Amino acid sequence: MQHKELIQQMTLLEKCALLSGDTVFTTRAYSKHGIPAITLSDGPNGVRKQAGAADHLGLNPSVPATCFPPAVTIACSWNPALGEEIGKAMGEEAAAQEVSVLLGPGLNTKRSPLCGRNFEYFSEDPYLSGKMAAGYVRGIQSNGISACPKHFAVNNQELRRMASDSVVDERTLRELYLTGFEIVVKEAAPKTVMSSYNLINGTYANENAHLLQDILRRDWGFNGAVVTDWGGSNDHALGVKNGSTLEMPAPGGDAVRELLKAVETGKISESDVDARLDELLTLVLDTHAAVEKHSRSFDAEAHHALVRRAAAESIVLLKNEENLLPLATGTRVAVIGDFAETPRYQGAGSSAVNSLKVDTVLENLAQSGLQVLGFAPGFDRRGRADAVKEAEAVALARQADVAVLFLGLDEIKESEGLDRGDMKIADNQIELLRAVQAVNPNTVVVVNAGASIETPWLKHCKALVYGALGGQAGAGAILDVLTGKVNPSGKLAETWAMSYEDTPAKEHFAGKGRTVQYREGLYVGYRYYQTAGVAPAFPFGFGLSYTSFAYSDLKATSDSVTLTVTNTGSCDGAEIVQIYVAKPDAKVFRPVQELKGFEKVKLAAGESKCVAIPLDDKAFRYWNTMTNAWEIEGGHYEIRVGASCEDIRLTATVEVAGTGAPNPYAGISLPHYESGKVMNVPDAEWEVLLDRPIPDDTVKIDCNMTLGELKHSRSPLCWLVWLVLHTMLTNSYKQGKPNLNVMFQYNMPLRALAKMTSGAISMGMVDGIVLEAKGFWGIGLCKVLVEAVKNAILNAQLEKRLRGA
Repeated sequence: MQHKELIQQMTLLEKCALLSGDTVFTTRAYSKHGIPAITLSDGPNGVRKQAGAADHLGLNPSVPATCFPPAVTIACSWNPALGEEIGKAMGEEAAAQEVSVLLGPGLNTKRSPLCGRNFEYFSEDPYLSGKMAAGYVRGIQSNGISACPKHFAVNNQELRRMASDSVVDERTLRELYLTGFEIVVKEAAPKTVMSSYNLINGTYANENAHLLQDILRRDWGFNGAVVTDWGGSNDHALGVKNGSTLEMPAPGGDAVRELLKAVETGKISESDVDARLDELLTLVLDTHAAVEKHSRSFDAEAHHALVRRAAAESIVLLKNEENLLPLATGTRVAVIGDFAETPRYQGAGSSAVNSLKVDTVLENLAQSGLQVLGFAPGFDRRGRADAVKEAEAVALARQADVAVLFLGLDEIKESEGLDRGDMKIADNQIELLRAVQAVNPNTVVVVNAGASIETPWLKHCKALVYGALGGQAGAGAILDVLTGKVNPSGKLAETWAMSYEDTPAKEHFAGKGRTVQYREGLYVGYRYYQTAGVAPAFPFGFGLSYTSFAYSDLKATSDSVTLTVTNTGSCDGAEIVQIYVAKPDAKVFRPVQELKGFEKVKLAAGESKCVAIPLDDKAFRYWNTMTNAWEIEGGHYEIRVGASCEDIRLTATVEVAGTGAPNPYAGISLPHYESGKVMNVPDAEWEVLLDRPIPDDTVKIDCNMTLGELKHSRSPLCWLVWLVLHTMLTNSYKQGKPNLNVMFQYNMPLRALAKMTSGAISMGMVDGIVLEAKGFWGIGLCKVLVEAVKNAILNAQLEKRLRGA
């Protein structure tokens, strides 16, 4: 224990109070003990320190900061060093704004393309996610403050995110949903980790001993602080006992009394409190000292330039028929699409940055070298048909050598708190594309979106550029790529399916019940498409260049891969070499191949380089549920070197010694998991893999019932609350502007009323609401009133005791 002497000077009351927030984004301070308050701030792609009234959804304004490209974009660079550079810049801005903990990066595995928060996450592959996130963490913490990788763990949808139960088998949990976090913890040593809202196999992540104690702290050696997601605490005492350090945002006196009572009754011990307090004090004292020493300024122009360079390096060229791109100087172009004038450059919700400035394509055209004939918005951003705008755009396109269309998803399509309803770009944008291509076959489409989309319209353009979400300087980056000032080198960090119907989790994503069954197991993303033989529109790891590359001289061992890469084209460029490991004769079922290494190689035209890529302890392992350990199946493995998961250029075979563990599936029939065809796994087979019965999925009337589930209650008053929220939400959808605040409330469990109201509502009051919902009308309301008075009195007494302590 690092702070034993200081902790011994504190009363139990003081210690318990310190383990929950004082305000929405700050911890408590005890001046007499020399313990300062610190500020935590959202920040996966830039600092969002709120000015004035604070909220956790990004609805209120924040202090201006650089908006860097979100993780979805930078993941396509496949360059952890770039992530580290971005992290360092974000950390500088955080420290300059006196922020001690930057809440990011997000690295949840992209299980479904419809997750509304996918723009905040890196990849469908945990190895790529982990390596990229580790770069960010190293960069952020180089300033002495703390990064906070999130959301730990198995948090892959927004619907009912605070009350859903992620039901997942242990092998899938370890291999797909925890490996990225493991890489971050072991390679970047974050000072904090944020627990997720959801339950995992029946236990909330924030009080899950298996997750926080067995895996995070024991297996991985994490010794930092765990902070709840905002309002993500269910049982604060169990959280403290099982490894959760700090409850946020500001639950008030009720949370303090909960811990005091838990110690007094023996539910937890004072040593549990002391262990968490020691972690918190290390975080507070170390990061506060770093912030105090740091400059209060940063080079905003340098950071803006970094955004442009990073966005350009991450842009993916998906199609380039007849080498239409790059556009030569003087090319007569028609610029079409609302996004060229009003860019889509970040996601919505808690990650939304109040950008210092935002470049647009129109503003940057003068420096592009292109001869711009004009601009036409072409379509209504909200999807409404507009024949006048379309006709104007078509007339402009008819005059040009090349028509460049800027299409994408609008702000409401991608947001925290709201999953996407489909993978489509709005119909009016596609109708515009068809009309433009009919008069000008030299059509280039630039897509701005934070997630994969369906592309049945691909034949209507000669070139397709995926700009993702480029941050505040992303517009200039797109023009740099279109004109060849930058040779595109990005590659997809997630598979683009032909259609949503082809995605493996579609039957069990964001369903009606409380449980979310991860019935597809290991087969997420390319692991599914390649094993099951389902063709995607664009495969994982795919991306074109204005030059070409050749691979040769492969040498492989069980520890490393070396090869020569040559730029065989006429311009400088960069290639992302990807290493996949396969075991065609595997006895233990597995995906047909898995990413186990990569390297981004920059090469001048005609240049060759020898590239060495290590194979680490994750290259051949699998989680054995019989031995409850990582094991290796011995024998021959294929090392496949490719430009994408489908473009394998070189292969080699290596012999790997096994650990001699028994096959956990010997004698068990798992045909769907052995073939990878997991679209329709029957209940019986799923239960065998899960190793327990499928959990019950019925709504229960308890403190974890969401406000949106109050229609299942037995109270007219609760029905009225549900009806009001449902009506407000439905009306906002009809207007094309979903109300994110109402959406959050609709999916919020009753217990969160006590966690998100700064102590105004207690758990005793929530218990009264539950009684009301169960049909004990008068008793429930009376309990709410009595507990409200009691809470107000106890809160006042508690604060007085803390001030006098």
